[in-house]
Amino acid sequence: MGEFELIARHFKRAVRAGSRRVALGIGDDCALVAPDEGMQLAVTTDMLVEGRHFLSTVAPARLGHKALAVNLSDLAACGAEPIAFTLALALPRADESFLAPFAAGLFALAEAQGVELVGGDTTAGPLNICITAFGQVPRGQALLRDGARAGDDLWVSGRLGDARLALEVFRGEVALDAADFEQVREAMERPQPRVTLGRALRGVATSAIDLSDGLVGDLGHVLAASNVGAVVDADALPRSTVLARQSLALQRQCVLAGGDDYELLFTAPASRRAAIEAAARLVGVPVTRFGQIDAAAGLHVVDRVGQPVEVSWRGFDHFAP
Repeated sequence: MGEFELIARHFKRAVRAGSRRVALGIGDDCALVAPDEGMQLAVTTDMLVEGRHFLSTVAPARLGHKALAVNLSDLAACGAEPIAFTLALALPRADESFLAPFAAGLFALAEAQGVELVGGDTTAGPLNICITAFGQVPRGQALLRDGARAGDDLWVSGRLGDARLALEVFRGEVALDAADFEQVREAMERPQPRVTLGRALRGVATSAIDLSDGLVGDLGHVLAASNVGAVVDADALPRSTVLARQSLALQRQCVLAGGDDYELLFTAPASRRAAIEAAARLVGVPVTRFGQIDAAAGLHVVDRVGQPVEVSWRGFDHFAP
C-alpha cells in the first residue's frame, strides 16, 4: 500500500454537507478553514511519540482517540469550539492492522465532537503522531492562563491520578486486579476532552489550563502567568475509588504530579460558585473546588486540616535533567 492509497483508504473523507467553517478539506495543497463572524481562531499542536507518550502495547483504536483528544483538551482549556484538525503521521510501515483501528478511533471522537480532518502528511519513520487542531472562540472571550486573581477559587474537573496509577502498574511498581487495572488503563489511554465544560466556563472562569503534565506543574504555569500564588488542599483533589485504596503517599503523587489527566484546572471568583456548579451539571462533568489563589507568590500544598504537605515532585518536562 503506497502513501496516497493509505491516505485515500483510511483518512480521506468528504467534508460534511452544510459545513460553514470548512470550505475545502483533504485533496489540495491547502485546506480552507474560517471561523464564524465575530470569532477568533484557536490553534494548538500536540505530538505523540512511541515510547515517550504512549506504550507499544496500546490498542491502535485507543491511540487514535488519544491523539485527537489531547489536542481537543487544549481547545477546551481555551473555551473554544473545535472546527478542524490536521494529522501528520510517521509509520514504520503501512500496516493495515494498525491503520484501520487507529483511523476508527480517531474518527469516532472527531464525529462525536463535530470536527473535520482537513489535511496532513504521512512519511516512513518511527511511529510519531502530530495533530494540529483548530477551534473558534468569541472575540475577547478565550480562557487564558493569566487571568487568575487573589481570592479566586481553584477548581478541577473529573478525577485525577488514574493515568499515573496505570503507568505504575505497567512499570511493575503497583499490582491491581484485572477490573481495577482496566479502569485506570482506560483513563490513561482514552482521556475525555472537556470541550463542553470549557465552553460553559466562558465568562465565568478567570483562567484555565488543561492538566497534561501534572497538577503541580500545570498550576505553576497559571501562577506564573497571573503573577499570583496559591494554597492547594491535596486531600480535596478528586480521585477514583481504585486510587483511594492505595497508600496516601502514592495517592498524593498521582493526583499532584501524575500527568496525562487531561482534565481542566480553572479559577473563578467565590461569587461564581453557584454558576460553576450549574454549568458543570448542565454538561454532565463533575467539578471540585480544591484551593484558593493568593496574592503572594508561591504554591503551598496542605492536607485536609491545613498542615503543610511536602511536595518534591514537579511537572513533567521532556528536557529536564
